[in-house]
Amino acid sequence: MKLINFKKTKLASSLFLIFGAAMSTTINAAEETSMEQAEDVEVIKVKGIRGSLIRSMDLKRDTMGVMDAISAEEMGKFPDTNLAESLQRITGVTISRSNGEGSQITVRGFGPDFNLVTLNGRQMPGTGFSRSFSFENLSSEGVSALEIKKTASAETPTGGLGATVNIVTNKPLKSPGRTLAVMGKAIMDTSNVEGDDVTPEWAAIYSDTFRDGMLGVSATISHHRRDFQKQQASIQGWQYGYVDNQDNAKGIELPFSPSGAVVDNRPVDAQGNLINAFTDKSTGEAVSPFFFPKDMNYGIENSRRERTNGQVTLQYSPKDNIIFTLDHTVTLATTATESVGWGIWNNFGANINAYELDKNGTAVFANIGGDDGSFSASKGTTEVDSKSTGFNLDWQITDDLHFNFDLHSAKSEIDNGADKGSGNSGQVILGSDKLTSKTYDYRNGEVPHVNVLWNNGTNQLHAADIDSNFSQFLHSPGESKVDQVQADVTWYSTLNSPLAVVKFGAAVIDQSLSGINAWSGLRGGPGFDPSFTEIFPEEMFITHDTGDFLDAFAGGGSDLAPNYYYSYDYDRVVAIQTAVLTEEVMGSNVYVPDAYFNTVDRSLVEETTSSLYLQTQWDFDVADMMMTLNAGVRYEKTDVESPSISKLVDEVRWVAASEWITYYKNGGEGEIVNYTGSYDLLLPMFDLKVDVTDDFVARFSVGKSITRAGLGNLTGATSFTGSPKIGARTGSRGNTNLKPFQSTNIDLSFEYYYDDASYLSLGLFSKDVDDWIEGSTVQHQELGVHDIYKGKRYNEAVDQITLRGEQPTDSAIYQQMLSNGHGNADGEILPDPEDPLITWQLSSPENVGKRSVYGAEFAVQHLFGDSGFGTAFNATIVDGDVTYDPYVLGTQAVLPGISDSMNFQAFYEKDGLSIKATYAWRDAHLIGQGQSQGSSEAPPQFAREFAQWDMSINYDVSDSLTVFFDGVNLNNETEQGYGRFEEQFLYARQYGPRYIVGGRYSF
Repeated sequence: MKLINFKKTKLASSLFLIFGAAMSTTINAAEETSMEQAEDVEVIKVKGIRGSLIRSMDLKRDTMGVMDAISAEEMGKFPDTNLAESLQRITGVTISRSNGEGSQITVRGFGPDFNLVTLNGRQMPGTGFSRSFSFENLSSEGVSALEIKKTASAETPTGGLGATVNIVTNKPLKSPGRTLAVMGKAIMDTSNVEGDDVTPEWAAIYSDTFRDGMLGVSATISHHRRDFQKQQASIQGWQYGYVDNQDNAKGIELPFSPSGAVVDNRPVDAQGNLINAFTDKSTGEAVSPFFFPKDMNYGIENSRRERTNGQVTLQYSPKDNIIFTLDHTVTLATTATESVGWGIWNNFGANINAYELDKNGTAVFANIGGDDGSFSASKGTTEVDSKSTGFNLDWQITDDLHFNFDLHSAKSEIDNGADKGSGNSGQVILGSDKLTSKTYDYRNGEVPHVNVLWNNGTNQLHAADIDSNFSQFLHSPGESKVDQVQADVTWYSTLNSPLAVVKFGAAVIDQSLSGINAWSGLRGGPGFDPSFTEIFPEEMFITHDTGDFLDAFAGGGSDLAPNYYYSYDYDRVVAIQTAVLTEEVMGSNVYVPDAYFNTVDRSLVEETTSSLYLQTQWDFDVADMMMTLNAGVRYEKTDVESPSISKLVDEVRWVAASEWITYYKNGGEGEIVNYTGSYDLLLPMFDLKVDVTDDFVARFSVGKSITRAGLGNLTGATSFTGSPKIGARTGSRGNTNLKPFQSTNIDLSFEYYYDDASYLSLGLFSKDVDDWIEGSTVQHQELGVHDIYKGKRYNEAVDQITLRGEQPTDSAIYQQMLSNGHGNADGEILPDPEDPLITWQLSSPENVGKRSVYGAEFAVQHLFGDSGFGTAFNATIVDGDVTYDPYVLGTQAVLPGISDSMNFQAFYEKDGLSIKATYAWRDAHLIGQGQSQGSSEAPPQFAREFAQWDMSINYDVSDSLTVFFDGVNLNNETEQGYGRFEEQFLYARQYGPRYIVGGRYSF
């Protein structure tokens, strides 16, 4: 067998190391070139689909560890209309969608919060008060490649337990000469009703070098607008109830003697007793619960989304061995939405007239009396403003020594109060409670039906009977900032030994995340008493039918019940209620359209991470096989600070036999308390790459990676119950001392490159995650806050009562302590310094336990010679002890997003014509725990499986002009979600296909 050594320069090796890759190589000083020449390896020379696949395959083959990539087909043209849509073509990557577009990614089952996004190797802030990065806000025109590193690397910033996604942008000195291209698109969204049927997108790309390659400048600018409509049906939450072994009702109750028919399909034993198939986690008791929907809503949301992106890169190379780079990237994305909705609200008990339960206790039919039906209108504008500025010095000091210095500052702000008129995001709810009963029916079709029997004897509310219920206004802006400085030194060994490269570096990353949550409260209500039907003119309510509403679902469209809805002008209704529902009329329920009228919560988390790393590369032969070993270690220390406003406990008084009251310092006014935490980590990593043959590569990687705790868990505020009765001294807190999720990762992969552009790969992976974070109950004591219970005076009273032969009840103990002179003038018992400290039971996120995720990835890419035809397919199977058990009532230690996935693409590209069809499938998966109107056990939210077909056609009219067509969601796939079981409907959303035609001209 002939051994092939892939030779290249030391500087080229450095470049690959900077991106976490060390190719198998024999260092040859005679082949030394400048950094500028080395980077020419990355120049896009082969255009189109074939060139993109070849470059992606080459990077996968040459890198250390497990990496996949997507390359631009040519400068300014990425394979898909959206970066997230492109990422889902990669093995192990699935996406979540926002408004029908790819938004955030899940890698190997780990969701957006578990993945780190970098821009040219620099850590990027999440979108607003979040660690998650939203790809739909970033244009693809300035992106040359996306690199997804799935294994740990000592030189890579931490945070990507699932993966690290590096967005690589265009560099002018990397592509010498002048490039100028413009692109224009016409977007036709079939869902659009209120906006323009055709909306524009345009972009311009410029890159040039001057003074014999000493200076370089590149710039991209793009603008995108899309008008679209989302149609949806939704339930905000499911409520549960059951009767325990002591015949006590828990949760909602079924009526003892309902007036209508009852069908209960829950399984029973031979004696007719219900079989307890569920477990209540809070008590450990086996139970047989039932579940009812809290509401049922339908809605139409009309949106206009605009996005402007810009990027400028300046490069200066005074000598062949030095490059200075300065770049600036900006994004401004605005989404304005107006919506209408209609639906019902349910309370439970004796008003449940009839019902049908399936085998799991889910109500698939219910007739419920009372409560109300509503017609709503909402309006809001959300703006995302992101900026990133970076400076880089790349210096090849000598043939054997390389230095890199990087400085970076980035900020992302999100504001859902960007509506210039109000500064709020608002919702108005009108309707009526003048009804006899409501029916919910999900026995047929894909969308539940609702019928309301109004007091007028029909199923349609008259416009004259529409009344004011309530309105609410929100403002929750957030900001995420990252400031980063990093220095790296690379030494290329001249020793006659296997040691080839040593790289070490240091970095400091300051991350600040802040948010505000302002809520007006329920203004002007809630309720219909007193009635204000007279303030709304009948002519303002417009009647619509549902003929084209949710018509992609069985049971939707003209078959839907209700088959009508009202719409009205949001601003007009707000103005009317502001004028009429004044403080004189409404008192504390005065109508004020201001998010800051009622409550304002502020959150701030600041993290500073200092790091050092050492990484080495070793090249050697074993049994005629070339082996490359990459071993390293990374040390990090992180300090966390969260100044929060908290009400500090002064004392707890016993004010009546059954009442205890918490008194707060400063009259209950919150005080700023600075909560802090810190941790340090040592993260080793090891990669072995074996060129078994010329065409067969095997890899084995072991390493540790982390993801830091979610921001809501780190926020330091602590709250204590205002009624701390014995056995109920409870509260809640964040935890700035949380350690990150720490995963020990093992990867084994095999790759067979059987042709210049074709390969097969199989990968196996395992992630054992320590310090898993979940909600727990911890004991906590506040210095100086004493507990009357079990104190010296309390025990004395108990003894006195017992000596009299009486039972020491709470009432008897309280009266005895007063008789002993321990009460004040108001008959309250105050704590004494000799009493023990109160032990509070606080719900708190804590590092507990260990979880495991494992899976397999398979990929094949095949080009059929020079025929122009090609195909690619990949599939991922992932599992672990992190799946949700729907038969357990209670919060569980699970991993949202874990699911199997599959992608396929086929294309033809020859003689200037390219045609590509792509298919993406994702299995059903857990979105998260907790429903906004769900019961206290935090019921789950699941997404049904999703599959989408897309297509693109490109034709080169000339060397300069290309025309194209893109079709997105050609199969009109819809989004559906459910609760514990598929019968617990949560949502159905319909967007429709989207078509794009355009052209690209290169000068």
